[in-house]
Amino acid sequence: MAVRPSHPGAEQFLPDTRSLDALRSAAARCRGCDLYENAAQTVFGRGPGEARLMLVGEQPGDVEDTEGKAFVGPAGRLLDRAVGDAGLRETATYVTNAVKHFRWKGARGGKRRIHEKPSAGQSAACRPWLAAELAAVRPTVLVALGATAAGSLFGPAFRVTQQRGTMLPWPPEKGDFAGDPTPIQAALATVHPSAVLRARDEDRAEAYDGLVRDLRAAAEGLR
Repeated sequence: MAVRPSHPGAEQFLPDTRSLDALRSAAARCRGCDLYENAAQTVFGRGPGEARLMLVGEQPGDVEDTEGKAFVGPAGRLLDRAVGDAGLRETATYVTNAVKHFRWKGARGGKRRIHEKPSAGQSAACRPWLAAELAAVRPTVLVALGATAAGSLFGPAFRVTQQRGTMLPWPPEKGDFAGDPTPIQAALATVHPSAVLRARDEDRAEAYDGLVRDLRAAAEGLR
């Protein structure tokens, strides 16, 4: 009996037409990894197709999985505030995630679904969708939010704690996006807004200020 690969990947589900509308429609039927089995739906990116700034997070959360929209939960609201405080409110921005389905743990049928980090295999399986979004939007500046997004974009050796807020050339020298033809002028990584929310009360203001500072660095890349 043939053994089915655990993560066959999204490549086979990509449509011939690579507009954002076509990609979003096709992604709704993606079975490239096992996450679709427990998620309510695919949560694709949102924003204008001509966006100059692209923000890439880890995966949808509980609220996003329910509503079907990226960054509409508590972390999304904090990110929206940080974007405004960084002077990017008027910048056309596209938000998405490295993984398009919500990975969670908890009792099936229970009210509380606890976020669980996607595996390396699940991130790799979903990477064709992220590559297609980059090619469709063609942003000027790319920002990875958190370790999962940074690993997907810059390679598994990238460390947000060591390299956050630093403007990087695109494409990266190593990783799945090495040689990517998208004309991105600069890229950087910072923490995920959920990390700010998880910070201790006495540390949260400083964590938020750090996120805003990194987003201001991204704003410099747009000038």
